Amino acid sequence: MRAPVKLFLASSNPGKLKEYRVLTETATASISVELALVHGFVSLPAFEENAPTFAENAAGKALHYSRLHDGLVFADDSGLVVPPLGGAPGVHSARYAGVNAESSKRIEKLLREMRDKTGEERGANFVCAIALAREGRALAIITDRVNGEILESPRGEGGFGYDPVFYFPPLKKSFAELSATEKNQHSHRGKAFRKLLAALSSML
Repeated sequence: MRAPVKLFLASSNPGKLKEYRVLTETATASISVELALVHGFVSLPAFEENAPTFAENAAGKALHYSRLHDGLVFADDSGLVVPPLGGAPGVHSARYAGVNAESSKRIEKLLREMRDKTGEERGANFVCAIALAREGRALAIITDRVNGEILESPRGEGGFGYDPVFYFPPLKKSFAELSATEKNQHSHRGKAFRKLLAALSSML
């Protein structure tokens, strides 16, 4: 039996690693993978995520840390895109209301910006880009998204970020109301990661 392929996540966030491990357990890829954080991530030279697109940020981060760390390194960038707001918050999703603002403040700002929008004008999507690199060479760049609508007020206690105001019509729930299984199946990160595993499987 083939040994698991080891992937290193370019992040210092154990919560994000845990989420990817859950996605790995529920994926149906033909390869087995083992995930870990890039060793000593916080002590390595930082990568500034200042590109205009999710894919460029993910690729830049993966390439940067793959030059500093052995093995297969992957990185992601994701956020909320609201076309009626010109694509905002977009790549600035995490700092939409200021660098250290809490999620509640970002949601407050979003709902304020959306207060005059109705019907199709409330359309939005979550986008995730994941890049895989080794020794400074990009091996794959994957993007996926999930379409929804911005609610007029938060709903649900789960999730994080903009989940309470992102309504997912197929299940008639906000992302904060989805079960873990539902979110793994339908989320932008879950869809993109499954694509990455499929791409990796075809490389080996």
